[in-house]
Amino acid sequence: MNQNTSIKAAIIMGSKSDLPVMQDAADVLTELGVAFEITVVSAHRTPERMFSYAKSAADRGLKVIIAGAGGAAHLPGMVASLTHLPVIGVPIKSSNSIDGWDSVLSILQMPNGIPVATVALNAAKNAGILAAQILSAGDEYLVKNLIQYKSNLAKKVASVKVYQIPDGNGIKPITTLNNKSIISLSVPNHILFVVISLK
Repeated sequence: MNQNTSIKAAIIMGSKSDLPVMQDAADVLTELGVAFEITVVSAHRTPERMFSYAKSAADRGLKVIIAGAGGAAHLPGMVASLTHLPVIGVPIKSSNSIDGWDSVLSILQMPNGIPVATVALNAAKNAGILAAQILSAGDEYLVKNLIQYKSNLAKKVASVKVYQIPDGNGIKPITTLNNKSIISLSVPNHILFVVISLK
């Protein structure tokens, strides 16, 4: 895919422990040909750095910021309050979180006037795709890359072969996916699915 070398996107996170989740955003931006910067900016431990980073983002040429945080996830909302750029929040399920709900609600429940586009828990990949879609306005190369990316997703789904089960008279593979065979057992008024490894 084509790459634009001018950095337009940023991936920031509250802690280096968030990197395994946020790496998904980096990977998809790389695949789509979007140049980005990635760093740790803590809203609570380095508030001055966060303030400076958010205030200077537009002047440095950034167009969109992906911000991930766990627990009391104030980073996305605080960054959004300091810049006019679109901010995409990634709630992260951290080791001390309330099953991730604390970070989801911290990012999702923003007051009027300070929106944060919020993706699902740990869904940094979707944040990367959304950032690319935002950046694609007026960028024909990025539009082509996004169309190709989504076409590849469709081909993956279309490549799954489905077979009919003959009236409950036997067990037959419906599909094979990732070296596993998905078997359907017909029972009157029910269909049970069993995944069997092909190793």
